[in-house]
Amino acid sequence: MEETKKSSQGWAISLFTIGVFMAGLDNGIISTALTTISNSFEVSPSWGAWSITLYTLGVAISVPIIGKFSDRYGRRRLFLIEIALFGVGSLLVALSPNFIFLLIARFIQAIGGGGIFIIGSSHILSTLPKEKQGRALGLLGGMHGLSAVIGPNLGAVVLSITGSWHWMFLINIPIAIVLLIVGYIKIEETKPGTDSPLDFAGIILLSGSILAMMVGFTQLDSAAFIQSFTEPLVISTIVAGVLLFLFLMNHEKRIERMGGDPILSFALLRKRPFQLTMILGLLSGGFLAGIIFIPAYVQQVFHIPAEKAGFWVTPLALASGIGAGLGGFLTDRIGATKTVVTSGFIGVVGFGLFPLWVHDGFSFTITSIVAGVGFGILLGAPLNVLVGENAKETEQGSALGTLSLVRQVGLTLFPTIYAGFITGGFTKAGTTVVETFPETVEELGLQASSFSQSNIGETINTIETLPNEDMRTSIMDFIFSSIQSGYNILFIVSSLLAIIVIGVGFDLHIRKKESLTRRSRQQ
Repeated sequence: MEETKKSSQGWAISLFTIGVFMAGLDNGIISTALTTISNSFEVSPSWGAWSITLYTLGVAISVPIIGKFSDRYGRRRLFLIEIALFGVGSLLVALSPNFIFLLIARFIQAIGGGGIFIIGSSHILSTLPKEKQGRALGLLGGMHGLSAVIGPNLGAVVLSITGSWHWMFLINIPIAIVLLIVGYIKIEETKPGTDSPLDFAGIILLSGSILAMMVGFTQLDSAAFIQSFTEPLVISTIVAGVLLFLFLMNHEKRIERMGGDPILSFALLRKRPFQLTMILGLLSGGFLAGIIFIPAYVQQVFHIPAEKAGFWVTPLALASGIGAGLGGFLTDRIGATKTVVTSGFIGVVGFGLFPLWVHDGFSFTITSIVAGVGFGILLGAPLNVLVGENAKETEQGSALGTLSLVRQVGLTLFPTIYAGFITGGFTKAGTTVVETFPETVEELGLQASSFSQSNIGETINTIETLPNEDMRTSIMDFIFSSIQSGYNILFIVSSLLAIIVIGVGFDLHIRKKESLTRRSRQQ
């Protein structure tokens, strides 16, 4: 009987891992074909970007709700529903007759793909003994991180082979069918269950709060980050989201007092260790957000062609997968809090080396590996185990969904902040060149605005026409030095985030030791 159960969990974890990888690839894949898709439907780039934005919103809204549903109705059942929704959404995207239809299909995909990681993690926490949870969670976390950085490269390969963006979504269909069939046969149901009525009012308030705040965050201007908070759309949506969340907390407190089953546990949200874990989740989103800019970094600092820049993410991607596995191993051996601290120390070194040491391909590769291992350790196992330690079995899915939501907020907010640093580097380049070489700039018909990120390629081509090689080299050095300074600030901020991770990890470790001491005294 024990061997049968062990075999069943092996199948379950394997299927969850494949599902997580498939869902995670999708958003990275579409980023490669974004221009192609926009052109095929004859929509503007800003309108076309909604195919990614809407997916992000769908994931953010669905993950805490799907997590709660898995606690109530069973993880096997929800996993199969999620896979079916993702497969149907993928088919509808590929067959979209117009762009509005595609956006609706992408939202269906998001609802299907967003909860797979949560369901898999809560299944592991509820079925495996504590000493084995870390490695299994590390496997899921590794696949989640790898898929995010491998997606753009895979998308480029599929697009170059098939010549059609539709195949990027059609390849999901056979995988989803296999997962449905094998999952139905091999995964055992795990359902703590509850007889309490479903918290429909909580679902509405939570969805409205998340939607309002995420819309506000996505409208922030990277070039004027602080000022953009005063824009009517931004301030109104964020304030509305905060107010709805306050109403939600009051509602959930009342539901708990009446013995009901809230969509978000108010008692859990009040726990200091859980709050600190949410902070770590937000910071992990900040780490992942920094990786988004690696292809642009190698293009603009090392002058790598755009079609090859995505491949430079490979060392970091592989290292993050190794880091996630290492994080699971360390979590089982030394505990979640010490693993978090270890991740922070490695992250400080990895991200700190970018501005201090990286100057060629070799140093970039070594630094990418160190940074990848650092944030990879944090991706899955330690944070999920910390959530499991604080949440009841009947609320683990909901708690993990909340963690995933907070990470998604980090993934939405930090790219805007980082893009502001990069924009500042381009602005510095324009100002410096115009002030240092005013006559040459005037002769070429350039101005400070010519050095923006969107115009820099054309500007460099213009500067290349200068007959004076020394002058041309000097201007180029000024430009690339200024641009790199913007990226350096990005990596310095990532290092500061890692320092905060260390501090939060130490705080959690001390609190855990004090809690164990109190329990031993009481016994």
